[in-house]
Amino acid sequence: MFSTAFIDLPPLQGASGTVTLPGSKSISNRVLLLSALCRGTTVVHDLLDSDDTRVMLAALRQLGCGVQVQGTTVTITGLGSRAWPVEAIELFMGNAGTAMRPLTAALAVQGGDFTLKGVPRMHERPIGDLVDALRELGCAIDYLGNKGYPPLRIRRPTLQLDKPIPVRGDVSSQFLTALLMALPLAAEHLPSGCAITIEVVGELISKPYIEITLNLLARFGIAVERQGWERFVIPAGSRYQSPGSIHVEADASSASYFIALGAIAKGDGIRIQGVGADSIQGDIRFMDAAAQMGAKITSGPNWLEIQRGAWPLKGITLDCNHIPDAAMTLAVMALYADGPTTLRNIASWRVKETDRIVAMATESRKLGATVEEGPDWITIHPLPAGKWQRASIHTYDDHRLAMCFSLAAFNADQVPVRIEDPKCVAKTFPDYFEALFSVAYTSRQNIPVICIDGPTASGKGTLASRVAAALGYHYLDSGALYRVMAHAALQAGLTLEAADEAAMADLARQLPVRFSGEQVLLNEVDVTDAIRSEQGGMNASKVSMLPAVRKALIDFQHSFQCLPGLLADGRDMGTVIFPSAPLKVFLTASATKRAERRHKQLILKGFSANIDALRADLEARDARDMSRSVAPLLPAQDALQLDNSSLTIEASVEQVLVWWQNRQVFS
Repeated sequence: MFSTAFIDLPPLQGASGTVTLPGSKSISNRVLLLSALCRGTTVVHDLLDSDDTRVMLAALRQLGCGVQVQGTTVTITGLGSRAWPVEAIELFMGNAGTAMRPLTAALAVQGGDFTLKGVPRMHERPIGDLVDALRELGCAIDYLGNKGYPPLRIRRPTLQLDKPIPVRGDVSSQFLTALLMALPLAAEHLPSGCAITIEVVGELISKPYIEITLNLLARFGIAVERQGWERFVIPAGSRYQSPGSIHVEADASSASYFIALGAIAKGDGIRIQGVGADSIQGDIRFMDAAAQMGAKITSGPNWLEIQRGAWPLKGITLDCNHIPDAAMTLAVMALYADGPTTLRNIASWRVKETDRIVAMATESRKLGATVEEGPDWITIHPLPAGKWQRASIHTYDDHRLAMCFSLAAFNADQVPVRIEDPKCVAKTFPDYFEALFSVAYTSRQNIPVICIDGPTASGKGTLASRVAAALGYHYLDSGALYRVMAHAALQAGLTLEAADEAAMADLARQLPVRFSGEQVLLNEVDVTDAIRSEQGGMNASKVSMLPAVRKALIDFQHSFQCLPGLLADGRDMGTVIFPSAPLKVFLTASATKRAERRHKQLILKGFSANIDALRADLEARDARDMSRSVAPLLPAQDALQLDNSSLTIEASVEQVLVWWQNRQVFS
């Protein structure tokens, strides 16, 4: 997951390939809570691993549920057969509405001493209509801040279930979902022939999310009678029963970004694994809206395939009540249309992670679009070629804003787009950008490269890996590459002599090496220490003298130039491998300072060392490196020199980042 301050998306030209989606957030958190309310144990497969599900799991642990996590499989031992906690418990809900609302209802009906808090934005998201409904049936809930908003204090109820419970349906469907999931706890103890009735006041929005709730309740043994969309009846004796195991569908809302990608981008199309047209999630109907705009879509069991159809896309007017979350993706698709697109009945956007109508309008205008907005609608006018503007997109700590606007990088004018705070996608799709980059492509000249070189012990490897981490770029340590090449050859039973040159060249073309920070992984095994030995250096020198191996490794190094960018550390990175790199840094330090650093490293590792000998060795090595015929130690003509003799590594990183940002269009 990208945890950087921002991610710069270069102009993207097309996309082709397959994406496997994470589990649905809506289904995941519903299933976790339902499993917690059951007697016995439920095994949940393909659970979404995200901020919201972690919030729910943490809360269930605090409440006394048994929780065992193994990858995407979670085993929940429910509270149905256990004593609920009697001590006071404070639960942190983050910004997870799918955890906050249902837990509030379940805890209020069950009773206890609970405080529910969240991040500041959660304290701005209305919950008053749910609290009013719960108070109507005798629950004891107090506001600890502003009336109508979290944080909340929950105490023991005096339930009154002899009359219908009213709840507003026109603010958030999560209020009704919360009641539907909580009230079976009370219905279990009602006399035979009685029932609990919920009456929806006003128009119920986001009906497909209620269908998800009803579908899952049935899987857990609760048969709710739905009378239109106005009344929901839970019969006496209803009792949660574990299904034993349950699989979580892939997230249909997350599918919307890749459905849109297939409709927008040139290429052979996008295949989405994990969800199909028969999904129980209402947001799967986004595919109908995308098809209306021109996408060509086919579907099968648990998969979708999308290709570009009509181009430009067609502007549409659509009531989006049935796809409130996925509809945001239509707003970005509208930028590629032949006329304006109007999305109606989206008042719920205003009470989500941010006011999404305002946010979508504001950020679209940054790109150059004309946008009109109203209380529950938005109209987006398309951006023809020549009108796109580069923009730094503020994401408001809203995962959907970040994912939606990443699609703007496929614009006709090939201008870059910056996404601020990309880690916010962790709420539902932590690996979203990795998934996007796995199928998106652009010309190599659009993928930025920073090269860092310098003499031995100047700290270039540490500097390079930290700059790469700060920018979210891939990292190539070319010096280690030759060392690991020699290591891999010896593991394969090859000598490092000319007799095995052809075999080593074949190995070099598909070397299974990965650089993670300052770690070097070969076949995902850490070989960092093994290749850093003196013998490892001698072996690397032997390999570098074999022309066929060297050529193969040069070609191999080019393959590291992948989206969103590359930090290349090594002797000939800026002169031979990436001569067009927009930033080249030559890192220097005095031999004395480098000897002191090397001495400290050796002492910390338990080796004895002499500073004077180390300095002499470094000076001699510098002389050899600068005078050798192959890849001599010389800065590229356009390299910026950075003497870090008196700088901390943090200051050096900051200087390189400043140089880099000064060369960006967003500076």
